[in-house]
Amino acid sequence: MNLRQLHISRRTIAVCVAVAGTVSLAIGAHAALNKRTPDVAKGTVAGSVTAGQTGSIAAGTSRLALIIGNGHYPDAAAPLAQPINDARTLSSALRREGFDVDVVEDATKDDMFRAVERMKAKIRPDTVVMLFFGGYGVQVGRESYMIPVDATIWKEADVKRTGVSVESVLDAMKERGAKAKLVVLDASRRNPYERRFRAFSHGLAPISPPENTIVLTSATPGKVADDSKGANSVLVSELINNLNAQAGAETAFNKTRVAISRASEGEQVPSVSSSLLEDIKLGG
Repeated sequence: MNLRQLHISRRTIAVCVAVAGTVSLAIGAHAALNKRTPDVAKGTVAGSVTAGQTGSIAAGTSRLALIIGNGHYPDAAAPLAQPINDARTLSSALRREGFDVDVVEDATKDDMFRAVERMKAKIRPDTVVMLFFGGYGVQVGRESYMIPVDATIWKEADVKRTGVSVESVLDAMKERGAKAKLVVLDASRRNPYERRFRAFSHGLAPISPPENTIVLTSATPGKVADDSKGANSVLVSELINNLNAQAGAETAFNKTRVAISRASEGEQVPSVSSSLLEDIKLGG
């Protein structure tokens, strides 16, 4: 064999080795892709199942609700029946619409703070979060307080010490970066504390909503509303009617306000304060 033939043979062998290596890499890559595909498909299916289990939620959006119903206050002449019924009824309705609901009944101050902390831990930038409180609400210093069942109140300073400020909960939602904040307060009741204060005041204070927030209260600021005779309050009953109609939050809250105002012939006029940048879907 001459040198030229040897050179050709070596070059041929090198080419064959290179081709074989390329084919081997291609086969390996194809095998790896086939192995990965079922995993990707599995993740997609798992995501679909999770979404189905929690209801119809817009893609990339989670929905939380903290529901507090307080009925048994030691200082009251009789227990309040509607707040606990409302908490249970509204919780069931919101769960059907895909909300992750935390319900607390006859909450002490510690119970309420722990519930707020649980809510805060779940809030992400894409979260729509709702707060409902039924029970006694008191305004002090132009701020509205939700009253726990273990509150001992003899003067206005006791409200700040033992109550939970609505504004403080809104601030917590804002700090966590919630996408939108929805608040429903059925707490504009005549309560057993206010006549103990030097400066007597009715109902709740005006609540100025932070950005992308809507607040619905059972009466206009400074006014009170008597409980109806039904198992549920008119506020929650009307709200659920509009929730079932799959309205957006602003639409549902305003329809609730109008329906109650008309049904009571102006005796009870709920208040809606909104800074929503877009209407937030509640149902469906």
